[in-house]
Amino acid sequence: MAKNGREAVQMANSEEFDLLILDLGLPDKDGLVVLEELRGRGEYLPIIVLTARDGVDDTVAGLEGGADDYITKPFRFEELLARIRVQLRNRHQPRVKEDTKLRVGDITLDLLTRQVWVSDRLVELSAREFILAETFVRHPMQVLSREQLLNRIWGYDYEPGSNIVDVYVGHLRRKLGSDRIETVRGVGYRLRV
Repeated sequence: MAKNGREAVQMANSEEFDLLILDLGLPDKDGLVVLEELRGRGEYLPIIVLTARDGVDDTVAGLEGGADDYITKPFRFEELLARIRVQLRNRHQPRVKEDTKLRVGDITLDLLTRQVWVSDRLVELSAREFILAETFVRHPMQVLSREQLLNRIWGYDYEPGSNIVDVYVGHLRRKLGSDRIETVRGVGYRLRV
């Protein structure tokens, strides 16, 4: 058992272990930083995050940061054992390294660093703007309705009559270029390639 994040990284890199159970509340560095270091080095050791952080944002950050599973405390020991067995079973199946960069035209989104580049210019986006940009980049030239975008980015908490989608599309246009996102009257928006 590692006492801190630095030791956890060293032990994970030793190739003596089949699986890592990672607590996010480490004494020397945040567990998400440890996770990012391991995945940044191309380490494909199965990692289960075990933490008291139970917010949706924390879970998403852990899974998008490279965790294979995420369990919040309190938990049942039987459930942890079952999840460990699943990860060990899956470890023996060939893994395909997922490309963490999405590209459309001269727009590049890095899903790990959450950075967006237009040509050679770094563009700063808020978390919601990034998700909106990612949605467009994953569906280039496809018309996405306001309702689809509202449900994907904001969930079902907003009223269908809300103009929040229009506001955020306006932000993206200013940051990515006004001619990139086209309005399709009466339907929604489309990313032009």
